[in-house]
Amino acid sequence: VQLQASGGGLVQPGGSLRLSCAVSGSDSGSINTWAWYRQAPGKERTRVAQIAKSGDTNIAEAVQGRFAISRDIFNANVYLEMNNLQSEDTAIYYCSAATWTRFWGQGTQVTVSS
Repeated sequence: VQLQASGGGLVQPGGSLRLSCAVSGSDSGSINTWAWYRQAPGKERTRVAQIAKSGDTNIAEAVQGRFAISRDIFNANVYLEMNNLQSEDTAIYYCSAATWTRFWGQGTQVTVSS
């Protein structure tokens, strides 16, 4: 499974960004869950949002009501819609997918600053 994240950038507080993750590879049909994680400088990597093959989603409490995860019908792209961004959302965001193991994309930087 290969994962390619994109869409990060610099945004002002209160702004929005949409991250995309292109999913490919011969084992991509075996993916059970897709997720977005983030890691701020000096902090551990934490899960932000997850979507299961069933379509069920789980959003971290810190971003509930502001972030949403979705995927296209072919499961070839997974998205993270981020609204009302705040400085504490500044981090490298990683897309991830799990089969019998977990795969990671390369990360995309999100910086929230005025």
